[in-house]
Amino acid sequence: QVQFVESGGGLVQPGGSLRLSCAASGILFSAYTMAWYRQAPGKQRELVARISSGGNTNYADSVKGRFTISRDNAKKIVYLQMISLKPEDTAVYYCNAGTSPFTSWGQGTQVTVSS
Repeated sequence: QVQFVESGGGLVQPGGSLRLSCAASGILFSAYTMAWYRQAPGKQRELVARISSGGNTNYADSVKGRFTISRDNAKKIVYLQMISLKPEDTAVYYCNAGTSPFTSWGQGTQVTVSS
């Protein structure tokens, strides 16, 4: 059974930093491109960052230079380091496969950027 468990969110002031983690199970983790997505209130879920099995990364324009995605294949964890956070980064953040997401999504982790 595919399962993703996200953690690390919270309330942070503009300009602050957070590091999100996502533990995956039920998949051959090292073989998959993995990604972080986010969904803000009233908006559709969007792709934030993606990392291939070989470690190549790409980012949404809105987060380039501020977010860094990484992975630990031994631990089956994908990370999202976020710096210089802005109020518009406020959303629930999810991880999933980066090309064809599984239908099973985790509960996500809430990130709120506010003063």
